Amino acid sequence: MRQVAHPCRGAIASCAPDRVAPRVSTSRSAREKTPDRWCAVASVRALVSLTPDYGVLAMRITSLLLSAALAMSAPALAIAQNDMRTEQVRFDAGSSGTTIAGRITGYENVLYKIGAEAGQRMQVRLDPSNLATYFNVYAPGSGPGDEALAVSQMIGESVPDLNLYDATLPVSGDYTISVYMMRSAARRDEVSDYSLAISITGETGTVVEADYADGLQGGPDFYQVSTSGGGLNLRAAPSAGAAVVVRLNNGQNLRNLGCRMAEGRRWCRVATLADPGNEGWAAGDFLIEGSGDASAGTGGGGGGSASSGDKTETVVVRFPSGTTGTELTGSLAPGASRRYVLGAANEQFLYVRVAAQGPGLYYQIFNPDRSFLLDMVSSDNEYRGQLWQSGDHVIEVINRGGATTNYAVIFGID
Repeated sequence: MRQVAHPCRGAIASCAPDRVAPRVSTSRSAREKTPDRWCAVASVRALVSLTPDYGVLAMRITSLLLSAALAMSAPALAIAQNDMRTEQVRFDAGSSGTTIAGRITGYENVLYKIGAEAGQRMQVRLDPSNLATYFNVYAPGSGPGDEALAVSQMIGESVPDLNLYDATLPVSGDYTISVYMMRSAARRDEVSDYSLAISITGETGTVVEADYADGLQGGPDFYQVSTSGGGLNLRAAPSAGAAVVVRLNNGQNLRNLGCRMAEGRRWCRVATLADPGNEGWAAGDFLIEGSGDASAGTGGGGGGSASSGDKTETVVVRFPSGTTGTELTGSLAPGASRRYVLGAANEQFLYVRVAAQGPGLYYQIFNPDRSFLLDMVSSDNEYRGQLWQSGDHVIEVINRGGATTNYAVIFGID
């Protein structure tokens, strides 16, 4: 009869190298279904029979079970990365926090990005309908697959209770909060509706501390305004509620005077190149590397409205009778955009996915009051979230690349 190697022989032998591991009786089906767990139990049984010194036995069992637990927990995090989407968190003008309603199904994983500075205090609280739902916090420059700053199911210094993170931030930059379900629930395709409360409190210093990759105080000497054809407000302070100093033109170059984090986003202090010039704060989402050419972008687009050369059309979205979604196709030339108007009600869930057949396609979503529901993101990211206003929402698809791009956009409301 052919002999089959014992699946835990190496683990047992490493615990008692000077003895022969005994036979451990169990069914083959049990071994095949849960090999990691079965090996841990089998190895403990072997240790009990092989180790006469109970003090040594206790230490060996503890070490073995810890190693087995780590081995069994690692695949759950890897699987949770299979279906990820990213959402940018923004606070209302003058506020220090927000609460987000969301939903995940199965292995879905939502990454919430939020900007903050070292020394500020961040609090995150997750209230899920499915108790197998947790979140990880990642420092700037890291994300799923990297070491987490905190894991909400492991109580410690920065996690005083399950699904509560409360700590002073060590680095300035964009933090990531990853919401997911444990593998035991995800593999059954369970659903979790949740609310995620995020706040950033504490004053920033006179200079940026622990600036990750010089992302705030470094950067290019010049920025250029990059919008979908309209202008950009230059404000008196780093806040969406601050007074408007002047309306900047799309394509206009600006001198970079340094950036800070406020209201969950990056704001950059800039100066116009014309003489006399203006200084103020502009939202970093709409700035790209520019040049010292003072004449660029001076042909229109400022003064509070889109320029006459704005290559944007509007499409009213209608769902076929009896359905909750639709798919539309289109094509955009470089620099052009298309706005899709979609009526929806407060507390409904909106789903948007832009499938581009080339690079350079972005989109943004506006609430009925024209505030941002989602700031500009790449078409690589899909959106699903709960609405907090009723009326016409606008999804604007923008081609920031150098070639004409075909695409399909999928809408859903439930």
